[in-house]
Amino acid sequence: MSERKVLTKYYPPDFDPSKITRTRAPRGDAPAGPKVQTVRLMAPFSMKCTSCGEYIYKGRKFNARKETTEEKYYSISIFRFYIRCTRCSAEITFKTDPKGMDYTCERGAKRNFEVWRAGGEGGAGETDEERLDRLEAEIGEKSAMEELEAKVLDAKQEMAIADALDEIRTRNARNERAGGKEVGDVVTEEIDSERRRVEREDGEMARRAFMTETGERVRRIREGEGEGDDEDGALGAKDAAAAAAAASMPPPPVPEFRRVVKKKKDLGAALGIKRKPALV
Repeated sequence: MSERKVLTKYYPPDFDPSKITRTRAPRGDAPAGPKVQTVRLMAPFSMKCTSCGEYIYKGRKFNARKETTEEKYYSISIFRFYIRCTRCSAEITFKTDPKGMDYTCERGAKRNFEVWRAGGEGGAGETDEERLDRLEAEIGEKSAMEELEAKVLDAKQEMAIADALDEIRTRNARNERAGGKEVGDVVTEEIDSERRRVEREDGEMARRAFMTETGERVRRIREGEGEGDDEDGALGAKDAAAAAAAASMPPPPVPEFRRVVKKKKDLGAALGIKRKPALV
């Protein structure tokens, strides 16, 4: 800790300043050799180590060395990455592939089989002519699908129009059968006729219910007719009895507001406890 505070440092007798190499290139000069830096990355594809047979799945994290190569694809730099196998620590190398928008495994591992890459679409083995043919075929399939969708939409629209025409024809025929009247008026008349028919049936049933077997009509007894005198006499007798009972009852007691002290219960006798008499 004290060495960083001193002004002079010790140099041994055999010190040669010419043997000290420069760790960083000066500004403005291109660095000699490839650029290598340590980065943290994930495996871009699943692979199998050729040394021990260990499977490395896609997305596994590694501390890798990134190298900028001299190769380029349309002024796009190609990078090479160095990682170590998680089991045998063998070196695995792969680099970027801007042409196929993918990665290419160089040595140390073998890329696993992938179904979507089996046909070579987008891979390194596909030429420009093959890519153009593939794109033209895709555009043709897309246009065919669009035409099919348009035909389906037209068929649906024609069916909707045919249904609307059938509904209009049915409504016109119903109006003609109604004799030129509106549909609402016809429905109202039908409802009124049905109501009148139900009322006639109810009246007939009521008339039959109030007739005897001989066909005579049963006469209804009105209130206060026949037994009116007897009921009045019974009510007068009940009122007189109630008045006599009320006169014979004594007047209610006058309420008192004194505090009543309740006598305490002797619980000791219930528990078998005997108290000694007081000496004084």
